[in-house]
Amino acid sequence: MIYLDYNATTPVDPAVVQRMLPYFAEHFGNPSSGSHAFGWTAAAAVEAASESLGALIGAAPTDIVFTSGATEALNMAIKGVTHDRQRPHVVTVGTEHKAVLDACASVKRNAGVEMTVLKTDRTGQVDLEALEHSLRENTVLVAVMWANNETGTVAPIAEIANIVRPRGITLLSDATQAVGKLPVDVANVDLLACSAHKFYGPKGVGALYIRSGRGGVRLPRLIDGGSQQRSRRGGTLNVPGIVGMGAAAELALESLSEEMARQIPLRDRLETDLLRRCAGAVVNGDVSSRLPQTTSVTFANTDATKLMAALRTVAVSAASACQSASGKPSHVLKAMGLSDADAHATVRFSLGRPTTEHELAEATDLVVKAWQEVSLATAN
Repeated sequence: MIYLDYNATTPVDPAVVQRMLPYFAEHFGNPSSGSHAFGWTAAAAVEAASESLGALIGAAPTDIVFTSGATEALNMAIKGVTHDRQRPHVVTVGTEHKAVLDACASVKRNAGVEMTVLKTDRTGQVDLEALEHSLRENTVLVAVMWANNETGTVAPIAEIANIVRPRGITLLSDATQAVGKLPVDVANVDLLACSAHKFYGPKGVGALYIRSGRGGVRLPRLIDGGSQQRSRRGGTLNVPGIVGMGAAAELALESLSEEMARQIPLRDRLETDLLRRCAGAVVNGDVSSRLPQTTSVTFANTDATKLMAALRTVAVSAASACQSASGKPSHVLKAMGLSDADAHATVRFSLGRPTTEHELAEATDLVVKAWQEVSLATAN
C-alpha cells in the first residue's frame, strides 16, 4: 500500500514511541500525586511536553491545556467563550472543520448564540471586507482555521487578527493541519487548537492554547472533576500521550524547514503529472497560499468513490476523515462553490515524511490507470 492520506492521520514516529514507553509502566505515576517521586516524575514529564509544544507554536508552557484532541479543544474554546454571555454572536467560515461548525451550531441551538457563517471564494479564502462587515457589538468570537484540511488553503491569520482583535473580539484558530507542517505562532490569536496525531504523535491527545495575562481569555471548564491543569480541565492526565505529543513537537520543530522544502516540489510534480495525464483535472484551493504537502484534485466527470476503489493499493480520501463515511459531498468544496458533481469527483492527496519521489511516481501511474478505467466504464 502507498499511503497518501497523511492529513487524516500520521504514523507515530518510532522516536516518539520510545519516549512514551517508560510512562506506561516504569514511570506510571499520577502527575497530581504531589507527595512522592512517582508523581513528581510524571508531573515533570508533562511540564517538559508543555515546553516542547510551546516552542513549536510560540506559546508559554503555562498557556497550554492538554485535551483528548483538537475536537475537544475546539469545543472547550467555543462553548467557553460563549458561556453565560447575553446574546453572544460568533462568526466562522463555511470551510471550517465540522468540529468548529458543529460546536457553533450546538451553542446556537442550546444557548441562543447568534451565528454568522461566511462564504469563501473559489480558492477557499474568506473576503476580509465581508468578515469586517459581519462583526457586531455583541460579537464575542471569530473562528478561522489556519490551514484547511481538504484543500490546504492557508488563511491570512495576521490580517484577520488586525481586523478582529482591536475590537476586543476573541480570535480562535483551528491549527490542526498547520502545526508541524508550517511555521505557526500564537502571537496573532487568542485561542489555538491542535492534535498530536496530525504530526506523528499518538491519537487521543491534543491541546488548546489559551492566551493569558492582560487581554487574555478566561474559559470555564468544559470538564469538571478536579483541579488539574491549573483548574482548566478536570481529569487524570494522559501522561504517555502528552509525552508523545511533546516528543512529536520536538521532532516537528527540528525538521520543519527541511520537510517543507522537500514536500513542495513533490506535491507540485504530482499535480503537474495528474493535470497533464488526466483530461479536465483541476486543482482546488489557493495555490499561492497552502500547505506544502496537500493537494485537492477534481477529476471532471468522474466518480471519486469508484476511482478510489479502482486504486486499491493507494490510500487517499474524498473528504476529511470525519466526513468521508457520510456519503455526502464535501461541505468544504460546496462552500467554495463547487457543484455536487465536482465535489463528488474530487480526491485529496496528502504527503508525509515517509513519502518518497519513487513512491509518488508509482502512485501517480496507478491513479492515472484507475482514472482511465473508471472513465472508460462511465463512457460505456
